[in-house]
Amino acid sequence: MIRLELINQIIARKKELNITVENLAKLSGVGVRTINRLLKNEDVKLSTIESVTNFLGLDFAGNEQMSLQKLKKQRAHEKALFLASIVQGTSALEMQGLDDENLNKIIASYEKEFLSGSYQDRLWVA
Repeated sequence: MIRLELINQIIARKKELNITVENLAKLSGVGVRTINRLLKNEDVKLSTIESVTNFLGLDFAGNEQMSLQKLKKQRAHEKALFLASIVQGTSALEMQGLDDENLNKIIASYEKEFLSGSYQDRLWVA
């Protein structure tokens, strides 16, 4: 695959995920200006391409390494864990930490909301 085809695959995956350049930059650990340069097929470091393609579930050839569904589930789980840790931390401060069963219920509930509920449009917000 030539570089332009890889860039087109990155752009296509970005559109499929409905992720902004700003959030793609934050979540992949690359600067916004660098992402814009990459998407315009300008010179960027190979490590930049690797960071972006890994985050998007692609390899250097633009082949899908992780399906969209699995990528979304992974992201939903990450966000759910983060939110649950906030709830758990707040509860612990009040000496009312949640037990594992209730904590797992909260995580599952958050995951469901990010995948198909009212917060699914917030899945890729950093």
